[in-house]
Amino acid sequence: MREVAVVGLGYVGLTMAACLAARGIRTTGVDVDKEKLAMVERRTSPFYEPGLQDMLSESLRSGHLALTADCEEAVGRSELVFVTVGTPSNPDGSINLDQIKAACTNVGSALRKSPRYHLTVIRSTVTPGTTENVVKPLLESGSGKTCGSDFGLCVNPEFVSEGRAVDGTMNPGRIIIGEWDSQAGDILERFYAGFCDGKMPPVLRTTFANAELIKYANNAFLATRVSFINSLANLCERIPGADIELIAKGIGLDPRIGPLFLRAGLGWGGSCFPKDLRALVEFARAKGEGLPVIRSAYDVNEFQPLRAVRMAEHLIGSLRGKRVAVLGVSFKPETDDTREASGLVVIHGLLREGAEVTVYDPRALQNARAVHGEKVRYAQSALECIEGADCCIVVTEWDEFRKLTAEDFVKRMRIPSVVDGRRIYDPNLFKSKARFAAIGLA
Repeated sequence: MREVAVVGLGYVGLTMAACLAARGIRTTGVDVDKEKLAMVERRTSPFYEPGLQDMLSESLRSGHLALTADCEEAVGRSELVFVTVGTPSNPDGSINLDQIKAACTNVGSALRKSPRYHLTVIRSTVTPGTTENVVKPLLESGSGKTCGSDFGLCVNPEFVSEGRAVDGTMNPGRIIIGEWDSQAGDILERFYAGFCDGKMPPVLRTTFANAELIKYANNAFLATRVSFINSLANLCERIPGADIELIAKGIGLDPRIGPLFLRAGLGWGGSCFPKDLRALVEFARAKGEGLPVIRSAYDVNEFQPLRAVRMAEHLIGSLRGKRVAVLGVSFKPETDDTREASGLVVIHGLLREGAEVTVYDPRALQNARAVHGEKVRYAQSALECIEGADCCIVVTEWDEFRKLTAEDFVKRMRIPSVVDGRRIYDPNLFKSKARFAAIGLA
């Protein structure tokens, strides 16, 4: 099995490095953040991802995973170099390529000093044309070599989901390879055949631009499904007897539609959907296309979290001086990621209305504190969070919250009032015992 370097140890890169090492591949993780490297060397993940902590510890113990801030060293001893650095948004929403440019400049310099053929694989999410017009020239100018004959270049977008990233990396559902030439594509496909150990998923080999756009199209389509069902959920709240759960189930039975990503709630967040939709819309605008469907999906999501605040007002009146419990801050369960999370928007809306806010999340309290500081109170459990509250808003569907009963709210809250922002409770049961409102329920 080939030696591999992974440049950029964020959510995607660190998980990938640990998974490669767990399969016995000698892997070197590269990052410019020395504090992060020191943390990982102490066998501590800088973020929460189920299964990652144990996998990191074992990979470091076995020696299959090494860490360095020296890109030249890592590239020099690796036949494959995966670039997994971040591509955040510029203020106008367009993609920021600073980290990609820096990483590829370093990789190019390392290639100059190596006599071997290396394959560089862009796994970061980049807009169409980036690999051919930005990455390839940087690698060629930095190395003094020619792409195709002296080194290989591929685009290999990732489709892992936070909270399930380890399983998604170990067992990919499909592999997309954008290749400069067939030699590079062959090498990457053979690498994955070994990594997947006989359980190879479908493989699509295509051009750089197609591979780059597939990733954006994938995220935009999923985000649009969520915004679509949330739009219908908002309508259901105005129709007597309507329930978006049954609407979603009904249309999901159509095999042309299916049930996935049709869960109504307080919107999507995280590190991918928001920035990728912004980048795609800005990219299309520069090309003279408006993408009105995708733009509308983004706009729907911007306002969706604040519906929870309006529901709380409907249940208990003015929120000024009222104590509101918020259960969940991470943008989804099984992660501590609060980037562009609905919970942060809900908290901000409650504070603006003059509410006294208490927050609890099983994993994300530290990240919430970094945003809201001492403006809110932080509880150490769900039951503590709802104690004495006038209203509770469920923002993230952690299993811990699903286990709460209607009696728990009645017993502990001053005014038993619940806004179910993720549809995790039985409306009939809760309505009989407390003031209750839920997304998509009349």
